[in-house]
Amino acid sequence: MPPKVDPNKCDGCQAQDEPLCEQVCPGNLMTLGDGGKAICRELRDCWDCMSCTKVCPKGAIETRIPYQLGYHGASLTPMMGTNSVTWTSVDINGQVERFRVKTRGRYGQ
Repeated sequence: MPPKVDPNKCDGCQAQDEPLCEQVCPGNLMTLGDGGKAICRELRDCWDCMSCTKVCPKGAIETRIPYQLGYHGASLTPMMGTNSVTWTSVDINGQVERFRVKTRGRYGQ
């Protein structure tokens, strides 16, 4: 499923020429729309890699889980750390589970 951008949180990386989500998208799909907010220009071409979700400093981008896997109301949210990613999973019943995965280093290095 393509990323969903919360326009109330997105600040377009403070009007940079190339926001972080655009820099990391392997499919070259993320860009800024007319309102200066991030958008995915071709939703059907998104690879679901979650790079944009992980790099967004405002937490404005979320990856929607296909209903076949997560059902309505479920979510999976990453929080980038220096040497890890902490994932918060909320299932359809509101049960919250967090788990941490070590990474090889700080994202972008």
